[in-house]
Amino acid sequence: MLAVRELRKAYGTHIAVDGVSFDVRKGETIGLLGPNGAGKTTTVSVISGLLRPDSGQVLINGHAVTGDTDPLKHQIGLVPQDLALFDELPASDNLSFFGALYQLEGTKLKTASAQALELVGLSDRAKDKVGTFSGGMKRRLNLAVALLHDPDLLLLDEPTVGVDPQSRNAIFENLEALKKRGKTLLYTTHYMEEAERLCDRLVVIDHGKVIANDTLQGLYRMLPVANVLSIQMENADAGVWLQEMRTMARVRSVELKGEILVVGVNNLSADTPAILQWLNDRGRRFTHVMSERPDLETVFLNLTGRRLRD
Repeated sequence: MLAVRELRKAYGTHIAVDGVSFDVRKGETIGLLGPNGAGKTTTVSVISGLLRPDSGQVLINGHAVTGDTDPLKHQIGLVPQDLALFDELPASDNLSFFGALYQLEGTKLKTASAQALELVGLSDRAKDKVGTFSGGMKRRLNLAVALLHDPDLLLLDEPTVGVDPQSRNAIFENLEALKKRGKTLLYTTHYMEEAERLCDRLVVIDHGKVIANDTLQGLYRMLPVANVLSIQMENADAGVWLQEMRTMARVRSVELKGEILVVGVNNLSADTPAILQWLNDRGRRFTHVMSERPDLETVFLNLTGRRLRD
């Protein structure tokens, strides 16, 4: 459905996108993840035809998108990061305006508007001015605008920024309904739980480059540990025993966070008893043990680091 080939975009000496390539199959939902300034929005803007790349290609069903007025853009729906709505107009007039940009008129426009409003749960607010809407309602109307012309490919650039949990969940349900209809989705977000819930595959970019492209389970395999033990210690101190523990063959990582000993292991069933026995033999008392798998945030930080980004 979508093929991104060696995209490069620079602003003066700053390279925003540096050789980005990935594919999206029909009906697939791909998460595009990265820290602030990684190049996500620039990549989406190039894919949508709003920006012309310095080099590289975007292909929709095998045909290259040549610019902002390319007819291929009729196959794309864009939900931008910044709201693209007219607050002084009613929701229905916003849809009429944007529908006209896709040559929708008359009965076809009315039907498309009604269907889009119904999907996002705003049918009863069609005649109300957008300026009276909450942030979550505006986000949902932004999605309705992108769906008017029934695109095959939907580009969503952080569509849940600044909305309450109820609106976020409503947007998730909308997107899951679209996926069931066979729509193809490219989704950028900073919320790891959104990516885990919605996406079939994840593309992680940093400093303008793709650094990972895999399923969630595939990304987990990139971690140095498969499981984490959290052990509540009694009177924990970072003494010689902690250094000795780091040399254990079964231990992949060790960190003492206050009274909690965090141990990374690969084989939970075999390694846990050995580690607990090792602590007991050295008089290191503990009161509680919990195991968990690393989550997507752990994977993300492992790939991109913990340094703050602007």
